[in-house]
Amino acid sequence: MGKVDVNKQQKESSLLKTAFEFFTTKGFSKTSISDIAGKAGVAKGTFYLYFKDKYDIRNKLIAHKSSQLFMNAMNELGPDIKKYTYEERILRIVDNIINQLNENQSLLTFISKNLSWGVFKSALTSPASENDINFSQVYEMMIMEAPYKLRDPEIMLFMIIELVSSTCYSAILYKDPCSLAELKPYLYNTVKLIIAQHKAEGPKE
Repeated sequence: MGKVDVNKQQKESSLLKTAFEFFTTKGFSKTSISDIAGKAGVAKGTFYLYFKDKYDIRNKLIAHKSSQLFMNAMNELGPDIKKYTYEERILRIVDNIINQLNENQSLLTFISKNLSWGVFKSALTSPASENDINFSQVYEMMIMEAPYKLRDPEIMLFMIIELVSSTCYSAILYKDPCSLAELKPYLYNTVKLIIAQHKAEGPKE
C-alpha cells in the first residue's frame, strides 16, 4: 500500500472513530458533520470524499462495528467451532457477541438505536473498510454449511437479529424483565425454535 493510500485510510479511520465518539456521547441528531470533521482534523469538504452524508457514516459505522463483533467472536471460537452442530455454532457466535455488547454498553446503545434490517442488509454487502468481514460471504457460507435445507433463510436471520437485539438491550441496560444471565436460556431456546421452524423438508441438494 502506497503512502497516499495509507493517508486516505488514516483519514477515513479518524472520521469513523470521531463520529462514533460523538454519536455515543452527544447523540446522532445533535452531531453535525462540522463537529466530526473538526475533531478529526480534516476539512469539512474532505468528509464528503469518504461519506455522502451523516447517515452514510452512521451506516458505515454500524457495518464496521458489527464486523468487529463478528470477527472477535470467530477469532475467540477459532477452529473449535467445527466440532459443534449447526445450531450450536450460531448460538456460540450469538453468545459471544452478546457478551461483547454487555461489556461495551455504549456500543450496544448505538447499534440497537440505529440498526434496521435495511441498514444490516447494506452492511452485508458493503464492508466499511478492507479489513472488515464481507458478511454476504459469511452469510452464504453459513447457509451452505447447514446440514439441511433452509426455508427462507433471510427471514430466519432477520428474526434472530431482531430478537437478540431487542431483548438483550432491555436485559443489559435495564435488567428488565430480568438479568442477562436469566434471559439467556430462554433466548437461546427461542433461537433454536426459529432455526427449527425454517428447516425445509426433503434432502439437501
